[in-house]
Amino acid sequence: MDEPEIKQIICIKWGTKFGPEYVNRLHGMISRNITPPFRLFCFTDDGAGLHPDIAVRPLPVFEYRVPVNTRGKWPKSRLWGDLGDVTGVVLFLDLDVIITGNLDPFFTFGDPDDTILGRNPNTPLEKLGQTSVYRMRVGKLAPLQDIFRADPQAVADKYKYEQRFVTRNAPGGVKFWPRGWLAHFRMHSVPPFPLNYLREPKVPKNSRIVIFAGNLNPPDAIAGRWHEDERHRPPLDHLRAALGPGRRESLSKHLRHYLLPATWVKDLWRE
Repeated sequence: MDEPEIKQIICIKWGTKFGPEYVNRLHGMISRNITPPFRLFCFTDDGAGLHPDIAVRPLPVFEYRVPVNTRGKWPKSRLWGDLGDVTGVVLFLDLDVIITGNLDPFFTFGDPDDTILGRNPNTPLEKLGQTSVYRMRVGKLAPLQDIFRADPQAVADKYKYEQRFVTRNAPGGVKFWPRGWLAHFRMHSVPPFPLNYLREPKVPKNSRIVIFAGNLNPPDAIAGRWHEDERHRPPLDHLRAALGPGRRESLSKHLRHYLLPATWVKDLWRE
């Protein structure tokens, strides 16, 4: 009997924003929601503290001028070309996702040569991909490195985010995961105002992965705060602060930017 094909998952960690616990917890969530065999490859500039079952690889070499004053996770472009001994089809996962369902369909959906992205829920009128969870054949996006390297600032100014650049320029185009597989924590989990003061965020029904786009990350969801430099306040205290002198944003945003601690995130986000 032939050996089953190994499911290859990759992630990238650079700098100090995410510690090794993010990668280790990602590995733990994967292992509980996938049919083995699988392997998680972490491309990083610092592999200290990573679980021994995680395959550590150096950040791929890709020389370019870093765009300034431009949003987007452009260092992800390192993964578009040669990945050394990692070849074939890979599933990329951001470090700050929460896995809520089985991952096997991400490896069988579509054609192995397809580049498959999530659909960005922030731009419903634009066919825009989201690169927190995407699948590709290693090397297929290498032409994007050539375009980006030629004038990184011009590319960043035109497309704003790396996910729009990938959506518009991927060789052969992109496809999207079925609706519902990916959910956005702020948009699909946090109840709308005023229910966000009464109900804790929910696990989106039928979701497989919950993404944390923006500045709100799993530790914030667990603590019940909108920003990492805040502390959780009881609902009435947050409502009183809406009329106080220390409010940092508009009244409507202040009222919407509140959540109760998400106990399910704490339960799932573990090694």
